Amino acid sequence: MLEVKNLRKEYAGLTAVKGISFTLQPGDIFGFIGSNGAGKTTTIRMIATLLEPTSGTAVLNGADIRRNPMDVRRMIGYMPDFFGLYDDVKVWEYLDFFAAIYQVPSKQRAEVIDNVLELTDLTVKKHAYVQSLSRGMQQRLCLARCLVHDPLLLLLDEPASGLDPRARAELKELIAELGRMGKIVIVSSHILPELADFCNTVGIIERGEMLAHGPVDRIVSEMQPNRVLEIRLLRDAGEAVRVAEGQPNVLSAQATGDGTIRVDFGGDQEGQADLLAALVGRGLRVVALREEQADLEDVFLKLTTGAVN
Repeated sequence: MLEVKNLRKEYAGLTAVKGISFTLQPGDIFGFIGSNGAGKTTTIRMIATLLEPTSGTAVLNGADIRRNPMDVRRMIGYMPDFFGLYDDVKVWEYLDFFAAIYQVPSKQRAEVIDNVLELTDLTVKKHAYVQSLSRGMQQRLCLARCLVHDPLLLLLDEPASGLDPRARAELKELIAELGRMGKIVIVSSHILPELADFCNTVGIIERGEMLAHGPVDRIVSEMQPNRVLEIRLLRDAGEAVRVAEGQPNVLSAQATGDGTIRVDFGGDQEGQADLLAALVGRGLRVVALREEQADLEDVFLKLTTGAVN
């Protein structure tokens, strides 16, 4: 388990992180969302023991980042936004070097390297030189390096940065697989719709302050407690607005153009069916009814102002 307790980081005259707290369990994939300068990387670097917190702490499986930093480092894999790769070494040599650093027994290293290469789909590049890899393959190699010591916690800072759509999709599936393996994964990203596909919990940060965190579905439902219905008609959108406004659970209705009305609705699906029946019963030609689904991007835009430290 990872427990972050009131983490705070101050520089001269600037508070970069303001008392952030959250708890994650094995298998959790935590999407860390925020604008550039919001404090994501600072928080991740403190958890990785690379920055000393001004106050607060984090505890990973009983090891405190301030009192037991070496114990924490043995249990984490940290993938920064910008990482260096050694030239003129082969992929397996690169992984063997880091496995040795993490004190993986020499008799086990070949098997460990083969396993992480298979997991990251790099087996065919085992004997290729690192500098010959594409950007996406280099990202996967860096992730493979983070896995050679079988960490409990993975810290991935903008792992999809600079990747093409196919490489991002492959990386997304790999991160989801790591969660299914029981690892805790913290991943920061600006690609919000993709985070919702594989993160079961998220945190939204702005100017060093956690604005919201928890399960994705809960945060989305809290930000949009009412349903928003889009109803398309062949004609008479104005009449449809008047009929809708007289129905139970309709909070507001307005025409949006092209024969479509938008209804802020406080009822359930039974109520939606009653609303549709009322429109049709008044002779209105309804073509389609669709419930708009809020997503992480909607929540992010509602919660944040765009301000940075």
